[in-house]
Amino acid sequence: MSRKKSSYTKKTPSLELKHKNPLLSKFIRKLMWDGKLRLAERITYKALARIEEKTKKPGIEVFLEALNKVRPLVKVKARRVGGSTYQVPVEVSPDKGFALAMVWIISACRNKPGVSMFEKLANELTQASEETGASFKKKEETHKMAEANKAFSHYKV
Repeated sequence: MSRKKSSYTKKTPSLELKHKNPLLSKFIRKLMWDGKLRLAERITYKALARIEEKTKKPGIEVFLEALNKVRPLVKVKARRVGGSTYQVPVEVSPDKGFALAMVWIISACRNKPGVSMFEKLANELTQASEETGASFKKKEETHKMAEANKAFSHYKV
């Protein structure tokens, strides 16, 4: 048996019905809780409709703009060298960046108490597209951390 790694083929996500957008489909699946896909779809579509009401722009455009603005370009990884641990800045691939952005947006929504989930999601997406909000602050914090630890970038992860 060969020990060589087999080639990795990337799965194509099944597209959601309304917009046929793979990023929106991934977002819905990340939002899903306990296998309730239809509920996650309903929440997302309601949030996009609310965004259209508020901003008078297509909801899918605001969604994609928010994802692009929240997507991190660098992050820090811990690297242990000679008994001490360094935070080494590492570039993030576009796929991983979008995945992180989705997780940050969803967790920012889940951490807010009060109104229903679709309202929290609509608010967070509009704030992220305007470069404010909790998820955008998380990106800025990550970039600042990477900038502060730029001196350790020669330690490869």
